[in-house]
Amino acid sequence: MNAPAATVETRELSFAEAIREALALALEHDERVILMGEDIGVYGGAFQVTGDLIHRFGPERVRDTPISELGGAGVAVGAALTGLRPIYEFQFSDFSALAMEQIVNQAAKLRYMLGGSVSVPLVFRLPSGSGTGAAAQHSQSLEAWFAHVPGLKVVEPSTPEDAKGLLLAALDDPNPVLMFEHKLLYKAKGPVPAGRYTVPIGEARVCRGGTDVTIAAAAIMVPRALEAAAALADDGIDAEVIDLRTLRPLDRDTLVESVKKTMRLICVYEGVKTLGIGAEVSATIAESEAFDFLDGPIVRLGGAESPVPYNPELERAAVPQVPDIIAAARDLIGGRT
Repeated sequence: MNAPAATVETRELSFAEAIREALALALEHDERVILMGEDIGVYGGAFQVTGDLIHRFGPERVRDTPISELGGAGVAVGAALTGLRPIYEFQFSDFSALAMEQIVNQAAKLRYMLGGSVSVPLVFRLPSGSGTGAAAQHSQSLEAWFAHVPGLKVVEPSTPEDAKGLLLAALDDPNPVLMFEHKLLYKAKGPVPAGRYTVPIGEARVCRGGTDVTIAAAAIMVPRALEAAAALADDGIDAEVIDLRTLRPLDRDTLVESVKKTMRLICVYEGVKTLGIGAEVSATIAESEAFDFLDGPIVRLGGAESPVPYNPELERAAVPQVPDIIAAARDLIGGRT
């Protein structure tokens, strides 16, 4: 983390409060920064993340957009090309499907197509994931879609500290960054340094050291992996938990070094298992020197091959939960349990 050299005050903030603080710092320190999105102004955002920012910075800097994701994202791309640094909020990550043209065909490719003569410095914020009873069209985890696209960077924080630091790092980047924010994390609290700091894009975090199995996760799956690791410790299984934090670029070095040590890998993620981020993590190990260290098959725990159900019990069953991670680790290690 790139924090100021002096001792920094740390407070307990929620995930949503940490993002709001990052947005306020950005607006205060750079007049080029503008916020855009549906209902982010007077209403304060679909998940109340922008809060009172319109009253603090005015409607020129905090702009409510019409109900047109394609139009709003297009305006954000144009604003970035002309020198502003827009942050565009989708109400739900699912709605980014309506703006794929602007994100994938325009924002991601313009710098390349114009020989590096332009930059597209904008951030897309995308509330994502299940667990709120919002059903199939408002509960998806689509981060792997965008991580597939050259020209885009994709971050997915799991803590308030990383949410603030990654957002500020994304804003410093000269080209487009998508930040996926799991909806169940908005109320989660944790220590957050005051002032401005950044968390480097492209660096995973080992949030629990271990020797028996590596559990790679992101977003809501990180606290679930940590809870599972604590339970596994009672069985004598020492799990290492890696918070990927960034999906593109992926921190391959941290993954490889961890698996060389533990000799086992479980990748847990909420997106549909097929062609999800776990496939890339698995291939990373299979194509590296860590492959020769493996003492068992690589395990992927992903979402069900189904739209996210509305029924709360079915919704829980459709994505990995703590017991699923525990069972996978016990099965992988076999006779140790």
